[in-house]
Amino acid sequence: MKAFLGSQKCIEIVQYGYNEPESKEVEDTLQEAEKQVLKANRKKDNKAKTIIYQGLDEAIFEIIASAETSKAIWEALQQKYKGADRIKKIRLQSLRGEFELLQMKSS
Repeated sequence: MKAFLGSQKCIEIVQYGYNEPESKEVEDTLQEAEKQVLKANRKKDNKAKTIIYQGLDEAIFEIIASAETSKAIWEALQQKYKGADRIKKIRLQSLRGEFELLQMKSS
């Protein structure tokens, strides 16, 4: 997923986010260049959200449905799968131990 987001030039928005104005009034006071940057950031964020949504199944989608930005979605997914690597390592160690204990039987 990171590689695909990177190829679409969206990974920075996902990792670092962007500053969204607090209200419409604050947005109206921005300079034209700042408005263009904000518009580009919103577009990248929507693109990143679409990419992430396409890679999820319905059960996971329910977990992140309330997140409004791609950064919030990414953080929720990281939190959800945080222990998965540790569990894989523990399972691999136990299987390796079982394999080492295997012996050929007399029959």
